[in-house]
Amino acid sequence: MYQLEAIKRVTERFEQKFRKALVVQATGTGKTRVAVSLCDVLLRAGWAKRILFLCDRKELRRQADRVFKEFLPGEPRVVVGASTAKDRDKRIYLATYPAMMQCYEDFDVGFFDLIVADESHRSIYNRYRSLFLHFDALEVGLTATPVKFIERNTFGLFGCEDGDPTAHYSYEKAVEAKFLVPFRVRAFGSRIREKGLRYSQMNEAQREQLEAQESAPQLVEFEPEDTDKKVFNKGTTRDVWAVLMAEGIREGTGSRVGKTIVFARNHLHAVHLAEVFADLYPSLGSSFCRVIDNQEPRADQLLDDFKDPANDLTIAISVDMLDTGVDVPEVVNLVFCKPVKSYVKFWQMIGRGTRLSKDLFGAGRDKSEFLIFDHYSNFWFFDEKYKEKEPAPAKSLLQRLFEARVTLAELALDKLDDVAFQATADILASDVTAAREAGSIDVRDKWKELHQLDRDRIGQFSAATKADLLSIAAPLMMWRDIRGDEEAYRFDLLTTALQLELLKGGPTAQRFLDLRDRLREQVELLMKNQNPVKAKAATIQAVRGKELWSSPTVATLDEVRQELRGIMKYQVAPTTTSVAPRVFDVEDTDFRGEDYVPKREGLELVEYKRRVEQVLRKHFKDNPTLQRIREGKAVQEKELEALAKLVLEVDDRAQVKHLAGHDPKARRSLLDVFRGLVGLDAAAVAEAFTAFVHKHPRLSAQQLQFLQLLQNHIAQNGGIEIDRLYDPPFTTIHAESVDGVFPAKGDVDDLLAILAAFEPKKATPTDPPPASQAS
Repeated sequence: MYQLEAIKRVTERFEQKFRKALVVQATGTGKTRVAVSLCDVLLRAGWAKRILFLCDRKELRRQADRVFKEFLPGEPRVVVGASTAKDRDKRIYLATYPAMMQCYEDFDVGFFDLIVADESHRSIYNRYRSLFLHFDALEVGLTATPVKFIERNTFGLFGCEDGDPTAHYSYEKAVEAKFLVPFRVRAFGSRIREKGLRYSQMNEAQREQLEAQESAPQLVEFEPEDTDKKVFNKGTTRDVWAVLMAEGIREGTGSRVGKTIVFARNHLHAVHLAEVFADLYPSLGSSFCRVIDNQEPRADQLLDDFKDPANDLTIAISVDMLDTGVDVPEVVNLVFCKPVKSYVKFWQMIGRGTRLSKDLFGAGRDKSEFLIFDHYSNFWFFDEKYKEKEPAPAKSLLQRLFEARVTLAELALDKLDDVAFQATADILASDVTAAREAGSIDVRDKWKELHQLDRDRIGQFSAATKADLLSIAAPLMMWRDIRGDEEAYRFDLLTTALQLELLKGGPTAQRFLDLRDRLREQVELLMKNQNPVKAKAATIQAVRGKELWSSPTVATLDEVRQELRGIMKYQVAPTTTSVAPRVFDVEDTDFRGEDYVPKREGLELVEYKRRVEQVLRKHFKDNPTLQRIREGKAVQEKELEALAKLVLEVDDRAQVKHLAGHDPKARRSLLDVFRGLVGLDAAAVAEAFTAFVHKHPRLSAQQLQFLQLLQNHIAQNGGIEIDRLYDPPFTTIHAESVDGVFPAKGDVDDLLAILAAFEPKKATPTDPPPASQAS
């Protein structure tokens, strides 16, 4: 129903003359399925003839192609690429953003009637903005990012109020309705990760181990941030593998760990993890645990092997490649062996384990949860330290260069250096002309403004002109084609910075001297045996000598720039200053783990409910209080309090009262909580409501929302009394509740028939009535 509601909300929005919509759904709840159904609706309604589906990675494009093939097999489709860019007779066009950027101007502006943009967020829109400006089409954005962490501008891009997408289905709701599985978190601390690898802080046993491996052990002093980057410790890595193999969720036979993704810091770290695993568990063979990242030539084949439930590849060590867009429902363990600072990425990584998997552990034993091993305090960071902030968009090389030149012109004018100012104004005018000739749709939108920024106006350099240069011209520099000349423009940026520091502090200023040394380093990297480099020998010798730097001017530095910029592509790659990571084998004496409950309220309640259900199943299956609740008989409050206390004695984190909620107006009674824990089968409730929806195909989005609220209430509370329909939360959708949402009498009668089947039995007293009532 939540998928139907999303489709209804988008179509109703389009009927109201809006042209953009934003759909937010948790990873694993079928965003692509919703998009395909929406395409089907619009195609059949005649609102769309040709549709463009955009995604940011080839793997996501392949997955989308499979979904379109399954559910719209009759609609001709094509994957846009170099060989198919001229194809114009299909209905569905699938493309990655970069591929479409190469050929979008070959399509007429009205060619597509609908654009579906997967992973829609501000950075995607900024980088590929031309796609959305070029085509005159309806737009639907798809994202799995939780609403709270979607950037404010993303809502504006799709015409929505902040925090209010067109359609929204959260992970918490999906877990509650059993469309996704919840997770448990095991957080691990390590003295070496927290304090660093330091000889000065080691105990005697650790020092002896280090002294046996290192000739100068006293010099081993690595900071905490260096662990698993500049230094690897086999002792700590062995502990990581040991806890996974001992505590990780196992496959059906229980003989070995189930499908697992390990998130590593970098390629070398991933290789280190794999090597230590091979040393620890040689009996599992070389194909059991593999590195899958962009440096692995067989990465695509290994990924297919990992997706195959029957394949021996069980543990995939990933560096970015498996963080997003990979659908492997069999994954039951995630291992965070790196810190994550982006909440969006963090949530995408968690999404690798959320999908359902039927009969994963054998007939009738479905996947019910997955386990996260957090070795870098990521959950603690996002609960305690993370502050939401909107990242500044990255500026292109040419934009940074143009802005530096504007600053240089302003400073030269202030210093009364007319020669420097006029030369810089000439360059700025040339840059504006080059941007105007770039031909991008963004440039064409600002054609008039750019044309007015001519040499005469730049030469006046008023405050308004400076503002126009920075706000209008500078952002458009990114559309100039500099392929093959990147090193020349980097050299331009370096010499411009040098000119700025010369005007600010003179030739003896420390910042100027630092940049001078950087310029000399760049020159020394030139391949001196190349003829173009030999031709500039005089300028190179001048840069090396002292005379140029004894009395430099902006003009002489610009001469150096013009002479050398064209040969900067002949540089040899600089030798890296960082050595290969050091590897030690020291026992980590303080490696410890604990259960961690995320502090987002929805996740916290999911964890509490899972724990309470587990305790009730294992220890209280035949409890008389629970049996009377199942039978709909009355129980006293003190019996419920006693049962909640017993549950807490078995597991001190299984707090039943937390499930009642914190809002006094919406707090549930203990009877409702226990009834929901041991009551109705959520699948049976869902089946009844699904049948109702199929019988009434023209339900509105509001009606579908009400049905979902009703269905979840019944599944959680074990039933519903009809009178309860006229209390919150049912009156929040419509003041008249079911009567206002379903004005047609036939619809209400069918719905009440369903509710009657799930109405709790009337309770019968368990204690004799007081004497006064008996008489």
